[in-house]
Amino acid sequence: MAQLKMLNNKTAIIAAIVIFGALYSVLRMIPFVPMVGGSGAYFSISDIAATLYGGILGLLTGGSSIILGTFLAIAYGKPAPFLGLDFLPATINAIAIALMLKRKWKIVILLNAILLITFLLHPFSSFFIEIPIGNLTIPLPFAWLHIIAFIFLISPLPRKAVDWIFTFGTKNIAKGLAILAFIGTMMQHLMGNLLYETIFGQVLQYYSQIDFETIIWPTVFFLYPWERIVLVILTVVIGAPLIRNLRRSLFIQENPIKE
Repeated sequence: MAQLKMLNNKTAIIAAIVIFGALYSVLRMIPFVPMVGGSGAYFSISDIAATLYGGILGLLTGGSSIILGTFLAIAYGKPAPFLGLDFLPATINAIAIALMLKRKWKIVILLNAILLITFLLHPFSSFFIEIPIGNLTIPLPFAWLHIIAFIFLISPLPRKAVDWIFTFGTKNIAKGLAILAFIGTMMQHLMGNLLYETIFGQVLQYYSQIDFETIIWPTVFFLYPWERIVLVILTVVIGAPLIRNLRRSLFIQENPIKE
């Protein structure tokens, strides 16, 4: 799916990166939800596009378009809370999607594992969130949804998802895209979390380790699952018909060789 008939030479690839980078910069300017503790920063509609850029444009063109679009948006006045590294979360998502569609499972599993383990071991991360229930306080793992996404990744589900997408039937595309988008957006969230706690906690020192443990992560704990679910739903709603309608004009009709 990620191979486009039009992207068959360097000039066309560069042109596509410029065009889709410009589009991505516009999407970066449209607010989606505010960033907790981000001093006026916000997540943007471009978070929906990250999965589609990886799936439709592929690893090189999709990833490069996101990087270019991010810096264009910064030039237009979009806040850059991550000190110029703001492109990393969405780029991780796009790369993961492109690699999964090429069935490069080992690379994606390794990348996801590195992100998850690094986040869990980060000194500003909270492994458990204390949830008061009546007179009791129950510790729940902050990264529970990330763990589920990783289990999905190592299961047969994403392999089936790629097969479903390449059938080019609307229902199958929707099912397959939902699974891949879920994995991709959770990897994007992990990368964003790492940037957030490293830059705001350790580099800029806006927040202390106690702030993360008592205020920031407990707040994010209740918000991020809904945020990620909405992103997946919107990605499927927009992406499934888009992929189906573009398949004849843009996509090389092939099913990648299974590894």
